[in-house]
Amino acid sequence: MKELKVEKVIISKQKENSVNLQEFSEIVKDKGIKLQLVKAGDTVNFENNLYMDILWPTEKLEVDENVLNNNSIVSKLVYKNFSMLFTGDIEEIAEKEIVKRYYNSDMLKSTVLKVAHHGSKTSSTQEFLEVVKPRYALIGVGKNNNFGHPNDIIIKSLNDINCKIYRTDKHGEINIKVNVNNIKIKKYISN
Repeated sequence: MKELKVEKVIISKQKENSVNLQEFSEIVKDKGIKLQLVKAGDTVNFENNLYMDILWPTEKLEVDENVLNNNSIVSKLVYKNFSMLFTGDIEEIAEKEIVKRYYNSDMLKSTVLKVAHHGSKTSSTQEFLEVVKPRYALIGVGKNNNFGHPNDIIIKSLNDINCKIYRTDKHGEINIKVNVNNIKIKKYISN
């Protein structure tokens, strides 16, 4: 935000204050950036047929374990028949709560899944993946990272549901173009 022109920031309530949150708040205030506070159940409209449903966190911030990760915003971007689920850094404990909350609906089902927490073994549980049913998965991860992300178990779980996987460590920037009839995914590094 220091370097880019930002008109609006969408954020959820935070359970704990941090140096990063304080710095973020100061930049928002100093640059006069609009701030929209969201919670589960809210919808952010961008234009006709393009909106984002906020699925998590709830207003109560129910998850106490690893609050920064597990209270990440989980949102579903919807454009006509296309949808993309953004999962932030949530882990298994939040996934279970989210699945419980939306189990009897298609709210989690998405064309594309932005895999949580860089493909860490602490997220993307089998139950979560079975409810989301993504055709494509995007994993934002650094090459040769110290954490071993993405975890082999997560890759296997995605393969088991016949999901096409795109990773920034192997494919570079990933560009998705969507129109009424098709989806085109372009990778900028070929492996």
